[in-house]
Amino acid sequence: MIDFLETYRLDIRQFHEIVPIPLFPSRLRERGYNQSLLLAEEIGRKYKIRLSRSTLARVRETEHQTLLSEKERWTNICGAFKIKDPAKFSGKNILIIDDLLTTGATASEAAHTLKDAGAKTVGILTLAITE
Repeated sequence: MIDFLETYRLDIRQFHEIVPIPLFPSRLRERGYNQSLLLAEEIGRKYKIRLSRSTLARVRETEHQTLLSEKERWTNICGAFKIKDPAKFSGKNILIIDDLLTTGATASEAAHTLKDAGAKTVGILTLAITE
């Protein structure tokens, strides 16, 4: 991801905070780590951008998106995120980090949640995109 940012000279420093896509607590316990958080930590460290680890929370357990059709993915993720401290994002540019983008449903729902909390701009950076 860092190679991509540097190769294409993307203005990563425009972002005030980095927010990884959160996992629901039971999924985190099952997996043992959050891959989006690991990616976000490296990007935040490299570019000295603050990492928001827990302000965006997944508050509803959802089915695994990989098991669903495109339409079902959008319905499944609706309302799955909440902001613990909305004032934290007011007027800020936020970069969402996710490991995989397929339909964009998860990233879109997270972005809408951040915008509703007052974020000025929300960008999305993913490790991979599937078809």
